[in-house]
Amino acid sequence: MDFSAVSYALETIDKLTQEVTSLWGVDEQVEGLASELRWMQSFLKVADARKVDHEVIRTTVVEIRELAYDAEDVIETFSIKVASKRKGGFSNCIKRSACFLKEGCLLHQIKSEIEKITARIKVLTRQLKTYDVSKLGVDGEGPSSSTERREARRPYPHVMDDNIVGLGKDIEKLVSVLVDEESECKVLSICGMGGLGKTTLAKKIYSQSQVVGHFKHLAWVYVSQNCQKRKVWEDILSDFNLLSEADKKMKVEKLAEKLSSFLEENKCLVVLDDIWNTESWDSLKPAFSARETRSKILLTSRNKEIVSHADSKGFLYELQYLNYKQSWELFQKIAIPPTNSPGYKIDAKMKELGEEMVKHCAGLPLAIIILGGILATKYPSLIEWLKVSANVKSYLNNDKGEVLRDVLALSYDDLPPYLRPCFLYLSHFPEDYEIPADRLIQLWVAEGIVSSKQEEGEEGQVAEDVAEGYLLELAERCMIQVRERDIATLKIRSFQMHDLMRDVCLSKAKQQKFLYIADQSNACQLSTIGRVRRVSAHKFIPLQCIKSPRLRSLLLFDELLPDEEQANIFPLTMQSYFDNHDFDNPLYWFVAPLMLSVVFTKFRGIWKYMFNNFNFLRVLDYEGGGEAGCKLPNDIGKLIHLRFLRLRDLEFLSSKLPSSLGNLRCLQTLDLRIEGGCSNSIHVPNVLWRMQQLRHLYLPEECNRKTKLKLGTLRNLQTLVNFNTKNCYVKDLINMTNIRELEIRGPFNIEDCNTGELDKNPPIIHSKYLHSLSIINEEGIIDPRHLAHLLLSCENISKLRLDVEIRRLPEYHYLSSNLAYIKLRRCKLEEDPMPTLAELPYLSMLELHEEAFIGKEMFCSGQAFAKLESLSLKGLNFLEEWKVSEEGAMPCLRRLEIENCIQLKKLPDGLRFIATLQELKIESMPTTFKDKVEEGGEDFCKVRHVPSIIVDARFSSIL
Repeated sequence: MDFSAVSYALETIDKLTQEVTSLWGVDEQVEGLASELRWMQSFLKVADARKVDHEVIRTTVVEIRELAYDAEDVIETFSIKVASKRKGGFSNCIKRSACFLKEGCLLHQIKSEIEKITARIKVLTRQLKTYDVSKLGVDGEGPSSSTERREARRPYPHVMDDNIVGLGKDIEKLVSVLVDEESECKVLSICGMGGLGKTTLAKKIYSQSQVVGHFKHLAWVYVSQNCQKRKVWEDILSDFNLLSEADKKMKVEKLAEKLSSFLEENKCLVVLDDIWNTESWDSLKPAFSARETRSKILLTSRNKEIVSHADSKGFLYELQYLNYKQSWELFQKIAIPPTNSPGYKIDAKMKELGEEMVKHCAGLPLAIIILGGILATKYPSLIEWLKVSANVKSYLNNDKGEVLRDVLALSYDDLPPYLRPCFLYLSHFPEDYEIPADRLIQLWVAEGIVSSKQEEGEEGQVAEDVAEGYLLELAERCMIQVRERDIATLKIRSFQMHDLMRDVCLSKAKQQKFLYIADQSNACQLSTIGRVRRVSAHKFIPLQCIKSPRLRSLLLFDELLPDEEQANIFPLTMQSYFDNHDFDNPLYWFVAPLMLSVVFTKFRGIWKYMFNNFNFLRVLDYEGGGEAGCKLPNDIGKLIHLRFLRLRDLEFLSSKLPSSLGNLRCLQTLDLRIEGGCSNSIHVPNVLWRMQQLRHLYLPEECNRKTKLKLGTLRNLQTLVNFNTKNCYVKDLINMTNIRELEIRGPFNIEDCNTGELDKNPPIIHSKYLHSLSIINEEGIIDPRHLAHLLLSCENISKLRLDVEIRRLPEYHYLSSNLAYIKLRRCKLEEDPMPTLAELPYLSMLELHEEAFIGKEMFCSGQAFAKLESLSLKGLNFLEEWKVSEEGAMPCLRRLEIENCIQLKKLPDGLRFIATLQELKIESMPTTFKDKVEEGGEDFCKVRHVPSIIVDARFSSIL
């Protein structure tokens, strides 16, 4: 049940009520509104805790969310337009007295709106009070839909599925761990998304002769979301033939003690199928508390976190999706009835259709089984298969696909309240879209889905840290698929959703009216829906179709006005003339500006409609980039509620941004990485200092010489990208005490720097949270002494990227000992950097690219790079010899990449002693070097122990 909107509205009210003097005129109304919202929040929490799934409750949640959003809008409008102007000072009093009548009218309007919202909430409250949630059965009278789904999924270990594909290696691996007497692992867990085959795999293991012969007693228990510890313990004792009538009346503590003693004294295997969370394990573990035991526990779960929680030495086995070959094999077993005819082959057209349909299942066994079952009833009718092929998803969502929907929906049912809106928010993104974690987290925070109240927790986590934890929890629950992790911290950088899990997300979002996904087929319906709060447009839609003045977020994944739409706005005669004449025709130069004027007028109309009609926008995100008109209009300053504004890759003819951006004082994320049509350099007005709530700021890659920004007031800033000393002030960095990621692009010079005694200079940065520093300058050189002084202020960074000429690497004591990742590019180091870098105790990944080093020899001495796992050497055109000590250099190296180092003569001899090396990749190297590495070559003996050796067929032109 999503009551995050109520929580966020209350938080907004609480912030305002802290300034009691500002509430004069609306204090009673605000307090009455807050009181009603608190009651509503308490009611929804109780209903959610009791798993109440009543239609009235579901409808009310949608209505109360709308009212909470309205309340937040009104309160924030009061805060911005009235309360913020009630400041002391003679000049301010004069200004206020001049606008007293206007303020009085606004105050009356706000008071009236708050009273209307409160009255509407009271009506809902009276309706809900007629429902006693302590007595209300889930879904009113009978069992809830989620309860029925759980019961329908109850497995029986003796019922085996014959349609099994691709589990051979999984069974072999898990059985070997289970029967290993010397292993300290007592708990094993098979994890994965619903429908992946966890229970099927556990059944196969449970019935293996090697397992049955190894363990004296075996028990299988179905736990499910509704974990009842007494029933679980009794079921285990029953499988052991130990449960007596007396045990059924025994105190639960004694029952746990009996089971624990038996597990300690005997060699037993207990399978706990479908355990959902750590709380369930904690309730069960008193019976599994024996320390010295040969018994083992096998779990199946959608939650990866449980096994490490249950056993610090536990074994986590993540079940993988079927590859295409396995998917097709499983599909054939089910969809095509077996035949005794020798040499029988499936019809070529049906095979083509089947192969295409299987792709929609994306390797999920349950989806393949259901699709195969549907098609088996229609075999061998090609016409019927064509019908299914035309819309596979609708068939997977019909009555026969109900099992699949129910299995995946259980994952949503089990989500705690704080995770549900986070999950539903993922429905904004298109199918197969790789979602950047940092952008999603910024959107969550901007929308209030991760409440800022959580920042006041005991650990003092900022909202982004809380959101990061939520994202990790979704990954641990197998509801998202991680695609990329941060090199240094292993935090999630990007992820995707399985198509079928995304369908569940879309279905739930639609059911709860969480957002509206618009495209050209349904855009016209938007004009009839007046209460849309969130719109996500995956393809171009005319924004004028959106008639909701209370729109909160707008995400656009296509261009603002694609070329084909631009073509439609011209008269046919004008377009025809333009297409059929060249530059030499004088009239061409008359028609071309006219057409350009028409296009710019169209763009201006789009922007004007947006800025004049969507005054309550919190999020405005442009993904598609592309042409955006003559300039960003001044009217953008009307969107005073904006928290998130992303203009990246939009192209404006004018390179000047409006000063009205300074009105957007609620902004938390601002991305100004736009492109100018006439000039690559952008002018940013000096108004950003007003945005004191900014947390993430992305400046244009290049600002013009007139831009000079004061950023010292941005104390909440966590991300600052494209900072430089030409357009900004170095002294402002000291005030950014919360900065986490800093990217410097362009010149970086420190005025009045004592280069003789660097430690005598004041620190440049005073943030203990800074973990990533990048310096990029494609044209100039940075003074290595200025660099050393900057690095001295960055004592906690774990990532360092230098893409700038420095000639000399700072000495070791200037570098953070926490560095885990370093990338050097175009640094033109004249001295071997390896002796300095080798001392870094936690360095796990090192990349030296494109003239990072211009010397001829490089040496990794003994005991160097103790934690290095990945080394990449690319474009070191002057490197002739690389030596690696035979006395333990790089003892943890797993991956080595050498590319386009055209003068390098051979691989170092020391590689033969690096037993951990798993992958060697050679690309764009001379033929002579390649021949030495391949089997039979003189260098092959140095790397014959490496499992994966990839030698690219592309060579350098120098042979």
